[in-house]
Amino acid sequence: MVENKFTPKITDDGSYTFFSDQFEELFHSHSGAKQEAQYKFIEPCQIKEKTTIKDTIKILDICYGLGYNTAACLETIWAINPDIKIELFALENNINVPLQAIDANLLNNFSSSVINILTTLANNDKIETKTFKGQLLLGDARQTIQTVINQNFQADAIFLDPFSPPKCPQLWTVEFTELVSQCLGKEGYLATYSCAASVRTALQLTGLKIGATRSVGRRSPGTIANWNGNNLPPLSQQETEHLQTRAAIPYRDPTLKDTAQSIKKRRQKEQDSSSLEPSSHWKKRWFN
Repeated sequence: MVENKFTPKITDDGSYTFFSDQFEELFHSHSGAKQEAQYKFIEPCQIKEKTTIKDTIKILDICYGLGYNTAACLETIWAINPDIKIELFALENNINVPLQAIDANLLNNFSSSVINILTTLANNDKIETKTFKGQLLLGDARQTIQTVINQNFQADAIFLDPFSPPKCPQLWTVEFTELVSQCLGKEGYLATYSCAASVRTALQLTGLKIGATRSVGRRSPGTIANWNGNNLPPLSQQETEHLQTRAAIPYRDPTLKDTAQSIKKRRQKEQDSSSLEPSSHWKKRWFN
């Protein structure tokens, strides 16, 4: 079987990403793959701040992809303290993506030590050194996350980075978000690039508090979440009102086995019977 070949696409900050034919989306925003990792994930999760107060930092990278989020995280931490220990669980459905990213030298704007670690991780699924212990779990994240839960892994930072909700609703459902939240430590942060009302509602339904992260390029703000609500940038009135519309009805996947089509149909049915304000009214109020 011939594996799908991904074609590198340059982004505005000079870093490269891939385009997914399956999901019909880039893996990163046009504004910059490396920039997105830094501003949507590393900074909101306060990685620098945690590096100054902890001996070990635990990371859960969901939809590992090319490895940018993990690479930026390792680089940020070890630039401050090269002796700090990092534990990583990375979930990825297609091993071809990180392997081809390495083969195409897309990680070459990171340090050689980080490249070496991610190369070993992609080729062997796991790696353990004096300062790093990582495991790449391959398959449907709805199943592989059970491994993380069973090890009682409590992350200091979770990077939630699937393709967009309309393209990959399986990993934005209430049920999957509930599993993800079980892996977040009491003082940890969960970050995602998405500001979709459905995603934010799913996070809130797990008991997490949410805030907005800054926009990158022309993209919308992302979302940051934690358990206690401390140090979260508040949502704007516009964002708060969006959570009161039909757009905020979350995706659901009771068995954690449904297809994307089934999940989207279920949500559409719930939206059609909802008494909430249509999001078109909200858009007219804020954007006309």
